[in-house]
Amino acid sequence: MKCPVCGHDVGEDANFCPHCGASLDKTSGETTKDIPIADELFMDDLGEEAQNAVDVLPEGAAMLMVVRGSQAGERFLLADDVTVAGRHPRCDVFLDDITVSRHHARFTKRDGYVWVSDENSLNGTYVNQTLIDGEVALRRGDTVQIGKFRMIFFDNRPGQ
Repeated sequence: MKCPVCGHDVGEDANFCPHCGASLDKTSGETTKDIPIADELFMDDLGEEAQNAVDVLPEGAAMLMVVRGSQAGERFLLADDVTVAGRHPRCDVFLDDITVSRHHARFTKRDGYVWVSDENSLNGTYVNQTLIDGEVALRRGDTVQIGKFRMIFFDNRPGQ
């Protein structure tokens, strides 16, 4: 088998090219990235308590609200300059499921935005149903999927 990026010979059981590090897409259905994405979410689907939590966000604050997964209804305030989400109990956003890597994603406040990046997790991080590669600036109402957890991002940036 050859790497589709650099053409280097790789073993049949390899998941990544040992020469360039590119992911070797396995089309047999055995990939761990096949996590189903739930139906579209709408603000009207939020309960009154959740909507109130969004309405009272202080200026400059940001929050993730879990809407799918075993922790549905939980809210995580992104108060620090860097917030780490993962399965490790010491993560700021603790998501307790095997589909979540120990240190799965990083949320960074910078230039008036919250940026999300994947921390080389096994299942990847999705924003608005798209697998991200690198940092992505989040906007109010964006969906973030980490493992089986689907969250909506809310912020209260000045001028919004």
